[in-house]
Amino acid sequence: MKITIERASLLRSLAHVQSVVERRTTIPILANLLLDAKDGQLGLTATDMDITIAEKVGAEISQPGKTTAPALTLYDIVRKLPEGAQVELDSDGDAERLTLRSGRSTFTLACLPAGDFPAMVEDDQPHNFSLSAADLKGLVDHTKFAISTEETRYYLNGIYIHAADEEGVAMLRAVATDGHRLARFQVPLPDGAADIPGVIVPRKTVQELRKLIEETEGPVEVALSDTKVRFRFDGIVLTSKLIDGTFPDYERVIPSGNDKLMDVPCKMFADAVDRVSTISTEKSRAIKFSLNKGSLTLSATSLDDGSAVEELEVGFDSEPMEIGFNSRYVLDITQQIEGENAQFALADAASPTIVRDVTDANALYVLMPMRV
Repeated sequence: MKITIERASLLRSLAHVQSVVERRTTIPILANLLLDAKDGQLGLTATDMDITIAEKVGAEISQPGKTTAPALTLYDIVRKLPEGAQVELDSDGDAERLTLRSGRSTFTLACLPAGDFPAMVEDDQPHNFSLSAADLKGLVDHTKFAISTEETRYYLNGIYIHAADEEGVAMLRAVATDGHRLARFQVPLPDGAADIPGVIVPRKTVQELRKLIEETEGPVEVALSDTKVRFRFDGIVLTSKLIDGTFPDYERVIPSGNDKLMDVPCKMFADAVDRVSTISTEKSRAIKFSLNKGSLTLSATSLDDGSAVEELEVGFDSEPMEIGFNSRYVLDITQQIEGENAQFALADAASPTIVRDVTDANALYVLMPMRV
C-alpha cells in the first residue's frame, strides 16, 4: 500500500474513527485502525466489537492495499504535523511496518495483519428511513443527559427510540431516564419508520454519534434491526449493537394530574438555582422550593457552610407549597430549554413534577422530588 493524502483530510477522518478505540484493550488488534486504500479513496475503520465507525476520504493511491496501524499513535503523529503538510503512507509487502513520511519527518509503525481485523457482520436491517441532522441532534441533545450510568440497570444505559402516537400524530420519540429524572423528545415520524421496533441505543454510541453529526447539515440514513443500528452520512458509517433489554413503561412515570403551574424566566431561574446550590452539600445537592402566589423562594442549608436564600418573582397562582429537588438535576433540565420560559407542573411535595419548554411542545421532562 502506498498513498499520499493531505494532512487536514487525514486528521479529520482519524479524529472521527479513533475515538471509538478503547484506551486499554486486552485484544491488540482492537487498538489498531484498518486502512484500506483503493479506487482513489482511503478507508479507515475502527471498532471495539460493539461499535464500528468507518469513513472514506479521498487520497492519491499509488499502490492499493490493506494494513492496520495503532490508532492513537497514528492520530497523535498526524495531529502534530504542520498544517498544509502532505502525508505519505507506505506499507511493505507483508504489511508488518507502516512508514509515514511528511516533509523531513519519517515515522515507522508496527502493524498487525489486516486479516486479523474483526469484520462486523452486515446483518439484514429491514427498517430504513432518513432523518434530518437537525432532528437527530434534537433527539440526542434533549435526552442524553438523563441516561443512567448505573451498570446494574443496563437497560437504562441508553436512549430508547420508538414510534409513538401523540394525539393522532405519528412521532419518532426518544426517551432516557435514570430513575431520578426523565427526558422525552419527539419529532415527526419519518417515512419508513412506522413499523420500527423500540430499540435502546447505548450511551457510548449516542456520544460518538453526537460528535460525528456536529458538522453535518444533510440527511442521516438510519437502518434498524432488533439487534443493530446503522447511521450513514457524509461518507461515514457508524454501526452499533443495541442494548438487549426491555425499557420500562415510562408513560406510567409521567403524571397526569399536576395542576399547580409555575412559570419562570428560564435563564434567571437557572442562575438563581446555581447560586443557592453553592451551599448545598456535595452529596445530596438538595435545594428547597417554597412557593407562594407570585413568588418562589429558593433555599439550601449545609451543616458546614451555612445557608442561602433567594427570592424570585414567578407566575404561580395556587395554594402555597414546598418541595425539594436535586439542584444538579434541575440545572440539567433548564440547560435543555431553548425558549425564554419554563413551566413546572406540580402536584405535591412527594409526587413527580413535569417541566416543559413553553415554546417547544415536543420536549417534556419529569423530575422526582427529594426530602429537604
